[in-house]
Amino acid sequence: MQRVLIIEDEKDIAELERDYLEINGFQSDIAVTGEEGLKLAAANSYSLILLDLMLPGIDGFDLCEKLRETLDVPILMVTARKEDIDKIRGFGRGADDYIVKPFNPNELVARVKAHISRYDRLTKRDKKANEIHIKNLTIDHGSRRVFLDNEEKIFTAKEYDLLYFLASNPNIVFTKEHLFEQIWGYDAIGDNTTVTVHIRKIREKIEENPSLPQFIETIWGVGYRFQK
Repeated sequence: MQRVLIIEDEKDIAELERDYLEINGFQSDIAVTGEEGLKLAAANSYSLILLDLMLPGIDGFDLCEKLRETLDVPILMVTARKEDIDKIRGFGRGADDYIVKPFNPNELVARVKAHISRYDRLTKRDKKANEIHIKNLTIDHGSRRVFLDNEEKIFTAKEYDLLYFLASNPNIVFTKEHLFEQIWGYDAIGDNTTVTVHIRKIREKIEENPSLPQFIETIWGVGYRFQK
């Protein structure tokens, strides 16, 4: 069940929001102050935050900015203030949407659903974009982890960088010089034999037979190519 954090100091409004959300399948927690909201947000995983603008102590603008330091979930501001400047300030502090009191509870629920759905789509798309799947090899660039037949293989930082660069550019031949400059940099201390050594170590981890590689092919006299 998806979980929503309601940060609202008016009890009746907070309970109304909670009731409509729960009727529509959401679990909800209520915080009546900004400080309490920060603690709940840090301690739990939420799909969306409903944030009142006028709170005792820290206001909604500052609270939104603090929440954005660690969270990327949608934040929907709920407030009685209608001024455009407040909306602009809210968006500038990291809010995703703005709904004015008094509001139709069904519209609130519809906006919550729309933002969570959009966020889920973007998250899945980003995660998919960060993964490379070639044959039985998976490279998860978000976590910098490599799996062969679902078994994790451990790489040093440079081994991983070299593997990821090659796998991100399949079927393209790169010279040792280009790979060295790309991974180690123009000013790095070393020479092109460093690339050969790292290729050998990578093959030992991902190739069934490093002498007959299926992934990283040697193009004699030129360099290397990752076969897709």
